[in-house]
Parts: sequence; C-alpha cells; structure tokens
Amino acid sequence: MPTARHSTPLAYPHPCASHTCASTPRPAAAAIHKFEPKGLSMSVIGVMVEGPVPIARLRLFASQSFASPVPVSSEEVEPMAPRRSVAAAVAAGALVVGLTTSPASANGDVVAGGPEPRDLASQVRTDALLDHLAALQAVADANAGNRAAGTNGYDATVRYVERRLAAAGYETWRQTVPLTVEETVSSSVEYTIDRTTRVIRHMPMTASPGTGPDGVTGRVVSPSGRSTGCLPRDWREADVSGSIALVSRGSCTFDAKSRVAAAAGASALIVHNSTAGQLNGTLRTSDRHVPTVGVSMDSGRVLAGLPDGAEVTVVVDKVVEERETVNLFAETGSGRAEGVVVVVGAQLDSDPDSPGINDNATGSVAILETAVQLAEAEPLDRTVRFAWWGGGELDRAGSQHYVDDLAETDPEALEQIDVYLDVRQIGSTNGVVGVYDADESTYAMPGAAPSRAAQAERLIEDRFDATGQPWVDVPFSAPGDHRPFARAGVPAAGLTAGADGTKSPDQAAAFGGTAGLAYDPNQDTVADDADNVDPQTLSVLAQSVAHTTVALATDPGLVDVRDLLPTEPPAAGSDDAAPDSAETDGDD
Repeated sequence: MPTARHSTPLAYPHPCASHTCASTPRPAAAAIHKFEPKGLSMSVIGVMVEGPVPIARLRLFASQSFASPVPVSSEEVEPMAPRRSVAAAVAAGALVVGLTTSPASANGDVVAGGPEPRDLASQVRTDALLDHLAALQAVADANAGNRAAGTNGYDATVRYVERRLAAAGYETWRQTVPLTVEETVSSSVEYTIDRTTRVIRHMPMTASPGTGPDGVTGRVVSPSGRSTGCLPRDWREADVSGSIALVSRGSCTFDAKSRVAAAAGASALIVHNSTAGQLNGTLRTSDRHVPTVGVSMDSGRVLAGLPDGAEVTVVVDKVVEERETVNLFAETGSGRAEGVVVVVGAQLDSDPDSPGINDNATGSVAILETAVQLAEAEPLDRTVRFAWWGGGELDRAGSQHYVDDLAETDPEALEQIDVYLDVRQIGSTNGVVGVYDADESTYAMPGAAPSRAAQAERLIEDRFDATGQPWVDVPFSAPGDHRPFARAGVPAAGLTAGADGTKSPDQAAAFGGTAGLAYDPNQDTVADDADNVDPQTLSVLAQSVAHTTVALATDPGLVDVRDLLPTEPPAAGSDDAAPDSAETDGDD
C-alpha cells in the first residue's frame, strides 16, 4: 500500500537541460510590494532591489453579469451558531474591490459568457466565510477537538462541505487516500543533576522518527558560534556522535536541521525557539532524520547551560498504522476550452491536537464559498475543479495521491490541468498577504517554473497592486499542496497569510501585527479556533481566491512571459542557490 511519505525535492522540470539559457537578475531579498500609480515602479520597504521590475502584463477577461447563487436551506445543512459577532467581523473586514477588466480577448475577439472576476470577488462575503468556520469549529468541538484525517471529525467535515455543495447544485465525488499514520504514544525530555530529575516541556515535531519506549540518552552538544545547525560545517568542531544536538530555530527548515544533525551522528535533535513561546514544528518526511523535538527559548538556555557530564534523555515513542481518508471534489460544467481544467485546492483536515480553523479551514471555506458563488454562472472557458485534500497534515497525502494516481492511471488528465491554485492558512492573526513566488522574482528554486505559473502569480499580484493592497512573496518551496503538482510539472500558484514563520519589522509596518512573532502563533494547537482568525486578512485573501479562479478559467490566454523568467538554475553553492535547506514559511 502506498504511504503518505515523499522525499522528492521540489523542482519543476528544467527547460534548459540541453541548451544554454540566460538568467534574469533577482531581488537581493524579500520585499514588501506596493503599487505606485505612475509607471510600474515598485516600492520596497527597507530593501534595495537589484535588476529590472517586470513589465506590465495584459489581462483580458469576459464581461457578463453574475447570477445569484442558489440559497442553502436550513433543512439541507444543519444550522451552527457563529462563535463571533458577524457584524463586528464584517466591520473589521476589508472587502477589496476587484480589477477593472476588458471584455476583449488577446486576439481582439469578444469572449462569450462567464462572470467578471471582480463580480465574483464581491460575492464572497466575510460573514459567509465566518459562518462556515463556525460550523467547522462546531464539528471539532463535537469530535474530541479536532478534524484530523481518518477520524470522525474529518468525516463530519467532509459531509458539511458536501451538503453545502449539493445545496448549490454541484455533484461531488470522493477519492480514497491510503494513509500511513504515525501516532506518538509518549514523549519526554529529561535530565538529572544531583539525583534530581527535571522535565523539559517540549513538542515532538510532526513526522519525527521515533526513539522507541526507552528513548535515547546523551550529552548536549551545540554548534559553534551563532550557527544554527543548517550546514554540515556547523558541526565540524563538535563531537556529535551519540549526542543530543541542540540548535536554535532560524536560517533553514527544521527538516534540514534534523537531516544535518543525523549526518553528523547525533542520536536526537532539540530545536529551541528564537522568540518567546513553545516551539511546534514539522518535518517533511522521516527519511534521513533523527528524533526531533521543539522547546521554548528559555528551555533551550537551560539545556545549553547544563554542567559538563550532564546527560539528557529524549523519548519519542511512536506507533505506525495504515488507515484511509478521502479527497473531495466538485467541478463546474465543461468549459468551452474542452479538456482544459483549472484545479483550486485546499487542505481540509486538521492537526490531531487542533480544531484547525486557520490551518486550514480558512483555505477550505474560501474555495467552498467561491464554488457556491460560481454555481449559476455562465459556462467558463475552462472547467474549474475544486479539491479538498485529506491527509494534508500527513505530508500532503491527499494531493500527492491525487497527482500520483493521475500520473499512473490517466496521464492525459494530468496534462489537461492548466494550472493549480493552492489556498493555505489565509486568516493568520499576525499574518501577511502572501503570494507563492512562482516566477522566482524573490526566491530562487531548482528548475524554472512553467510560464503559466508565473502568469497566475501575476494575476494575483496585479489585482493587489490595482487595489493598493501590499503583498509579499512567499518561497515556492514552502509547505503546501502545490508541491506535488509542481513536481509533476503542473503550473502552480497560491496564496497564504503565513504559518509559523516569523514576521519581520518591515512586514509589521506594512500589514500590522507584531514583529518577531509567528504569523500564526496558534498553529497546530487548541487555540487554532474560530476565535483566532483575522477577518480582514481572511476577506482580502478569500476574495483574491475568487477573483483568480474566475480569471484563470475565463481568460483566453495571457501574454507569454517566458523571457521574464529565470531559466537557468543558480550554480550549486552560489549565493542565489536555494537548497532544500532554505528557510520556508511553515517549517521554521
């Protein structure tokens, strides 16, 4: 049976394998982008940008009024009371006006039918989104506080989405997804001094290997200087073999830190936070890792200050079970461009220890409400397939299985996917307006993205520019359900408000919130509930989802911007290289 673990590095198939391609200069660092009406210059807060600013892109869409959606009756979907004042949330939410677009196609022909992107965006209302979130919170409350894949809570979540879609007139279908589920039976971090055992509060990282019930014991070893354990050279001056490696959060992913510690010979890894609060992280796969746990910054200081000879015992006792979950799908009618599909997807399940409202009920309800509002629209140029993925907390099991299954059983259907749009954690309380950097304007990645991915990204960014909404690039290597599609060569784009990455001072100035704290401080905890979602960020990003969905499905073709893309990967070891250890939102 297939498992939910995959370790293939993220990389689009590179188009320059057999010939030389010119590279495009990239910004020196991540930037906050704001639109300036005069010309196409870009305002960057605190960052100097090297290289040209991309030229304008043409976007030409259909023009037609939008029909009202089918109402959902109380008999079809059981009522669930919201957990917050809808009126207050709507007052706080920013309803962003959509782009003004032209009814002409790229070749001058009038495009028939379909709603304008701005029309659909205005139909996605904050109060409806919050009502959906309240309903999913109620599902979690009734099912041991979570909606994890393979549980009754997830099954109830799927049924809720199915009923909403049925009420809007959709036919839905499910796909069974095999899961390899690892559950932590017990865990501990302890040390003994003067015959007194002290316990360190900790969190085993998701997908960490287990130690067995007896755990592993060793002295604590840290890299020299200010190194954070991201590179093999960080451990050259330390005797790591059989020890418990202790590193700070930062500079690269938890995944990379664990693999580097394993290669150095450590028996376990403890990562301490770099800011206040407990650290809870995720590894991408258990291959080539050591057992890894997260602790607070204060606990890290305690462990680093232990006297010589003191030993620490780390226990991560796990069991592995084979289970099943499901993906859920619905789609619009056949588009005029027969055999061309736009897939819009979001993780539907939660962490086992969390209601998972921001992560990722917010993304799920954004595409649900987009689907509901599209229900009675005129046929689009492209079919839109909405996907709610199961097993997202298990290394993106649902989306990976979907792509793998198509590649094996129906490769033509995989080739028919014009673009995939991922929606992830769009209500973070300390969030940003983040756009996956498919065109590598800020973050390099192995292999060049298809031009369609860059076009989809620019559709999103140009709408933000037109409405005066600041935005920031997010590394394309960030965790998300776009990754299986990208590995298969499918153009992919996405939106997020951020996960457990840390907000910078420039981002705090542009988006509000607190610098130095995680974008979503409640991720994978019981506090990730309906009371800890930012309605304004949710509204801005959900309306962008609706706008982008219609734009991708009704646009007869965008200007090819292949010449604007970096088409030659940076040399290994260069400053521009983006190794698998590059720090990404959601990992570290």
